Amino acid sequence: MRRFRSLLFPSLVLLCSAMSGCLDTRVIQVTVTNTSNQKVSNIVIDYPEATFGINFLEPGKTFQYKIKPTSTGALKIEFLNAHAADRVSAGPVVHKNDEGSIEIKLTQDGAVAEAKLD
Repeated sequence: MRRFRSLLFPSLVLLCSAMSGCLDTRVIQVTVTNTSNQKVSNIVIDYPEATFGINFLEPGKTFQYKIKPTSTGALKIEFLNAHAADRVSAGPVVHKNDEGSIEIKLTQDGAVAEAKLD
């Protein structure tokens, strides 16, 4: 029985390690920051086959969200500025299985996105 216990723990550790390797998911961390001095609202980030939204961002505030693209396409960034004017900007192209980060900076006039993807 003692020999069984001494083998049980290393076996469980090995099994857990193997299982976590199989669950590796490649995601993109998207960071949206309002770099303007006024609130922006109704923020929608469209990416291939999915979308996420943010009700509003106060000046200087940041929101983070993880996405997992399932196909290839460009991000579309849409929001309302402080004067309720609709702003639409194109973002970087993402591909299925991309991994990394995208930083989106919103101003009252539009958005600029920088991608670091593998």
